[in-house]
Amino acid sequence: MSDAAPLNSFKAAAKILTWLDAMGSLTLPIDLELVRQMLPDTPFGRGTSIKEPANLTWNASEGALVRNPENHAEWGIFVNPKARAERRRFTVAHELGHFVLHRATQATFNCDKESVYTGIDTLKAIEREADDFASNLLMPGNMLRDRIDGKRIDIHLLGALAKEFGVSLEAMCIRLVKYTEQRVVLVYWDNGFLKYQWPSGEARRTRVRLRKTADPQEPLLGTLAADEEIAQEWDGVDMPAIAWCTSEASDIRLRELKHTYADGNRVLSLLMLESAPPRTYHASGWEDEETRDTFDRFIDNGQFPVR
Repeated sequence: MSDAAPLNSFKAAAKILTWLDAMGSLTLPIDLELVRQMLPDTPFGRGTSIKEPANLTWNASEGALVRNPENHAEWGIFVNPKARAERRRFTVAHELGHFVLHRATQATFNCDKESVYTGIDTLKAIEREADDFASNLLMPGNMLRDRIDGKRIDIHLLGALAKEFGVSLEAMCIRLVKYTEQRVVLVYWDNGFLKYQWPSGEARRTRVRLRKTADPQEPLLGTLAADEEIAQEWDGVDMPAIAWCTSEASDIRLRELKHTYADGNRVLSLLMLESAPPRTYHASGWEDEETRDTFDRFIDNGQFPVR
């Protein structure tokens, strides 16, 4: 990696993964405590210290990164103690992203649930970057690709991967949608209304558009999302894509997968669409971007040096 190349979320996470690999510690789930301890001895944190994550004592945030006002070299991470373990892990990784990428810009980062867990387009750039860093660090592209290539995507597989990587099902679905070459849309419903939709790059390029009926948007009649008697459909149900999408021809199909959370108020819909001809070739990988020099292209291809 060129020293002159600007640091971003992918390059920072990739570099940390190579350090873990060199130490013989690139295992799943990624050891965030080891990352926290090693950062002050690396170019990403030299001359600083990061205290062990502590519980939040205020309610306005899901996580926070705070500089000690009496010792500017010391930073602290705070996490919502009520969150599930995999959520706390993602929060810690998110705050480590702020530490690596943004600590020169401000002394305090208070991150709410939207900032930490979704990375949706309406978030501030630094929150999206911290989310991207956490995603790349916790779910290394090459390791995930090895486990998913050639497999039929369903929630059984995504749930097993989420457990192996130590992340939430939502985080694993977002990782899939952001970097897959397939036409996929993730839809998150909260108390019966649309919270966000996230199309994959291929879905964007082929201009997939979900049918809109109201504001706020409710689940569409005739879909699994609207059927309250079906809480889970992890294998998926095949249906005409036009049931969901105004953009699709009548002969295009999709497979709708559904996961309802234990509280019954939150639902994930994962839509796996058929390819839409004509389809422009797009060479994408699991990483955020194609990088400029030989080392980063090596990592981008999902390979780590043999040590």
